[in-house]
Amino acid sequence: MRVLFTVSSWPTHYAALVPYGWALRAAGHEVRVLCMPSQRDAVAGAGLAPVPILDGMEMSVHNRLSYVREALDGDWPYPWTPLHPVTGAAMASLADFDTAAYARADGARYAAGSARSHDAAVAYARSWRPDLVIHDPVSTEGLLAAMVLGVPAVLGLWGPVGTHEPASPFRLLPADLGGSFERHGAGPFSPDLVRHVLDPCPDAIAPPTRAERIAVRYVPYNGPGTPPEPLPAIDRPRVCVTWSTALSTMTGPRSYALPHILEALDGLDVEIVLTATRADAAALGDVPPRTRVLEYCPLHPLLQQCDLVVHHGGSGSTMTAIATGTPQLMLTFASEQACTAGRTAASGAARHIPGPAVTVASIRAAAAGLLDGPAHRLAAAELRRAAEDRPSPVDVLPRLEKLAT
Repeated sequence: MRVLFTVSSWPTHYAALVPYGWALRAAGHEVRVLCMPSQRDAVAGAGLAPVPILDGMEMSVHNRLSYVREALDGDWPYPWTPLHPVTGAAMASLADFDTAAYARADGARYAAGSARSHDAAVAYARSWRPDLVIHDPVSTEGLLAAMVLGVPAVLGLWGPVGTHEPASPFRLLPADLGGSFERHGAGPFSPDLVRHVLDPCPDAIAPPTRAERIAVRYVPYNGPGTPPEPLPAIDRPRVCVTWSTALSTMTGPRSYALPHILEALDGLDVEIVLTATRADAAALGDVPPRTRVLEYCPLHPLLQQCDLVVHHGGSGSTMTAIATGTPQLMLTFASEQACTAGRTAASGAARHIPGPAVTVASIRAAAAGLLDGPAHRLAAAELRRAAEDRPSPVDVLPRLEKLAT
């Protein structure tokens, strides 16, 4: 069987699909991954074959445009103005973004890039003739290619945000900027075109979708890196802190909560393990006592040694913490992450602080509450058991093979 993957320009989106590629290759199937040139090394580094022919909008621009749209619709919950979608510069008001000029220049350019990307995916699929297409939510090129060829497409969800969120300004699937679905006779585009999803979420945090669910276990892949040495036993809780390196470039510098997190945890009797890039670690300067700083450390083996993780609500961090049964404190500054955090907190395995309420005092109180008593730890353990009960990527192969035939 030939399986074609298509992935967006964001590495963590691709990371959620990597274990499916491993399972397919181990079973003897051919796998190729259509990606943008910027993702060639990330795809190859995971041991799969990249085909870097996709084009279109970078995720940072896509997200900033979404935040401006939310602000124009009155759904932006933060006291600051979103960043300029194209340049990423601070804006004093929404009037600083000239929507008409954007539509004439940048909008037309991004639409043309989207059209080229979808056309390239269709052309490649016609020549390679896959039996099945798997794509991430943002890479709709795979969905279109499958529809044009008449083969099944499966969307790989990366966390507890679904294709049909009932009351959220966040839209998981992007708009068809280039009108590619209608040009190829498959449109108009809508989330209802998604017929099958690989859903890695336990039932307690199940994302809403109208597609057929294929339940699967989340297998953490946090990119290449050296696992940490076993940390020594200590007589106090160990708290992992991990933060997005790109969040502030999309939601503004006030979303960089890392200094507040460290100050808050310094007021508790805990050991802090901070995993950060070299630049982020250097920018922090002096860190609190009892703080370990680890660079480029895969999250999964680290969380196995921690009692709590504090993060920004990204799906990769969330699902990895669920896989290790680690309670979570989620500080969110974007609508997708807020949706992820709200759903996870409702299970009892996490606490959620929305961006406007993030302060040193609120972080300290929430972290203390998560560490005090067994309730959150037990809920996190139950969520982990539910995740482990789902079929592994290897176990779902017969269903994917049946779907392809």
